[in-house]
Amino acid sequence: MAAPTFALNHMVAPSLPFADLVKAGAAIGIHHFEIRNDLAGNAILDGTAPEAIRAEAATANAEIISINALQRFNEWTPEREAEARELAAYAAACGAKALVLVPLNDGSGQADGERQANLRTALKALTPILEQAGLIGLVEPLGFNICSLRSKKEAAEAITAVSGSGRFKLVHDTFHHVLAGEPELFPEITGLVHISGVDDAGVSIDDMRDPHRVMVTEHDRLDNVGQIRSLLAAGYSGPFSFEPFAEDAARDADPATSARESIDFILQKLG
Repeated sequence: MAAPTFALNHMVAPSLPFADLVKAGAAIGIHHFEIRNDLAGNAILDGTAPEAIRAEAATANAEIISINALQRFNEWTPEREAEARELAAYAAACGAKALVLVPLNDGSGQADGERQANLRTALKALTPILEQAGLIGLVEPLGFNICSLRSKKEAAEAITAVSGSGRFKLVHDTFHHVLAGEPELFPEITGLVHISGVDDAGVSIDDMRDPHRVMVTEHDRLDNVGQIRSLLAAGYSGPFSFEPFAEDAARDADPATSARESIDFILQKLG
């Protein structure tokens, strides 16, 4: 079983400029990063040119694995198409390898038949946009009960249906994997794994939300280590990207040390 490759999603340190995030990662041996388009005053939203991000990454020998994310991607509208083209152009210009695709998560678009059709429509429309930009589309099912795409199996079937195996891959998120209650893994079409833990012993699985998500510790209730072990054993060789959303994580004065401690814990448990 190969050793895991770790990455940092910008949520690990949302207030750090990208160049400082890269430096923090390099200090603990991490050279893979995800940037985001939802952080005010940072990366994309602050107007930073993609060429500047590319240069900062090159200087530090860092790889930008994705931009996270095109939201509501499976609600395909002219507005969504324009947003997809803009994000894809930025991703290509900054040197990112992929664009994360996040589905509707507001209780709409859930009806059987409707959601599968909407997903296929979006994937077909995204294909030429991604091809032109030289990007992979990373489809990320969310385990929340109100989400329009909870099942990785359903996402995999849609990718096959649109002959998209060369352009689309899945995101396995350890948090959403538990919430969805879908045990099956799809390592052969997984392009990215998001990892985060839930330490709160008082919250039920159905009530877990993003603010509960912290770095992976010995108190983790999501069995991140077990999920990582299973994915590696099944042949997954891509990055495992830390993506905590808790306020404590966002306010962490030393996110690199927290990440290093989490990595050490995971590696120790993996043996």
